Amino acid sequence: MAILENCEPKNVFHYFEEICKIPHGSGNTKQISDYLVQFAKDRGLKYIQDEMNNVVIYKPGTPGYENAPTVILQGHMDMVCEKRPDVVHDFTKDALKLSVEGDYISANGTTLGGDDGVAVAYGLAILDSDTIAHPPLEVFITVDEEIGLLGAVGFDCSVLKGRRFINLDSEAEGSLWISCAGGMSGISHLPVARVDAKGEKIAVKITGLMGGHSGAEIDKNRANANKLLGTFLYSLRKTTDYELISVQGGQKDNAITREAEAKLLIEAEELENVKAFAAELQKAWREEYTGTDEGITVLLTDEGAQEARVLHPTSREKVVFYLMNVPFGIQKMSGTISGLVETSSNIGILVTSEDEVTASSSIRSSVEAAGKNLSDKLEYLTEFLGGEYEIKGAYPAWEYRKDSPLRDKMVEVYKQMYGEKPKVVAIHAGLECGLFYKKMEGLDCVSLGPDIIDIHTSEEKLGISSTRRVWNYLIKVLEALKD
Repeated sequence: MAILENCEPKNVFHYFEEICKIPHGSGNTKQISDYLVQFAKDRGLKYIQDEMNNVVIYKPGTPGYENAPTVILQGHMDMVCEKRPDVVHDFTKDALKLSVEGDYISANGTTLGGDDGVAVAYGLAILDSDTIAHPPLEVFITVDEEIGLLGAVGFDCSVLKGRRFINLDSEAEGSLWISCAGGMSGISHLPVARVDAKGEKIAVKITGLMGGHSGAEIDKNRANANKLLGTFLYSLRKTTDYELISVQGGQKDNAITREAEAKLLIEAEELENVKAFAAELQKAWREEYTGTDEGITVLLTDEGAQEARVLHPTSREKVVFYLMNVPFGIQKMSGTISGLVETSSNIGILVTSEDEVTASSSIRSSVEAAGKNLSDKLEYLTEFLGGEYEIKGAYPAWEYRKDSPLRDKMVEVYKQMYGEKPKVVAIHAGLECGLFYKKMEGLDCVSLGPDIIDIHTSEEKLGISSTRRVWNYLIKVLEALKD
């Protein structure tokens, strides 16, 4: 028996569960892409699969809609792969372990991939139906959205006829998203020199943080483990001499880092002092982040007396200086839209190799000049410390369109169904709409989706009844787009 067998709408949740059986983390999308192609072949539907594994599936309009303007339904097939430390799961091979509790679906300690598996499930359920009235459809599913919108960047949009574009990558029922921030990954490469040293080796792990999406949750006052690690290392040097072997934290720069770790050498007699210091700092952080991250925990593991190649003192200070000064969180609120974060930064990845510390930050802004200024600040900080800086995965903001017949029609349908207007909002998180808006002249975009809680974290949950209501709304919207 399928876990989601009793969830409505049955066909949507059938395909969602099928998707969850297939590993589909960013950069690992060939199998899910081939699944979509086979779906199209089995139903005799025209399709395109490009060299990046992006897929478009075409379906003619139903009777009476044959000559209606084409509608694009768009989402992405990749997911963010995060898990709790105690969970054993290989995202490259294992199916997600789904469970249902009340009105929510989760994945038992891993990310669920509701962002954006629900878009794929909606698209497949519509393509599979012979009863839903709709215009000609282009169901367009991209790859690697979560690591810089790479599929959208590389896609040849000339194969798309539609100019009415419904993106299904929202996670807030009752809202129509009509604008979003642009962004980039700012990557700092700090060279380090090493020397030989002896001492008591300890691992310092900062864990128990809430984490979350670096766009949607950046205004929730959640702590970033990489930044806390910098604070720990800076503060510790005031009381205890230590040598630094490595720092590491996070896997995605668009996820607020939940865990970070440093490996140190100290004098054996200092171990109890370091433990006391860690306990004191843990207490202070739990007070500072009351309401968001009361579970912050500083774990110390004694790995015994060892010899190690440690960072030269100058390199160590440069790394600590960087972590203390790298921007994190909201940098500026919008001056024109109340409550909207305009510009933010999140240091989501921290890695140490033999000769380099690499840090990657997700930079977001709805104002191009502000995003560039923040990137320049990161570049200057990096170069000041003798490092090199690069930008990857830059994508444009999705600009507000004053005249939007699609938005107006979708507002009208919502009012007919629910007796009130939906929220029409700009958001800080990045969507692929901005890239397609730049690439496809005359594109009219709106984004919608069901409630998804704590995306990009192991606590991610997809609302069942919300998925049903958004499905019903989407069907009514397609029905209304006859001319």
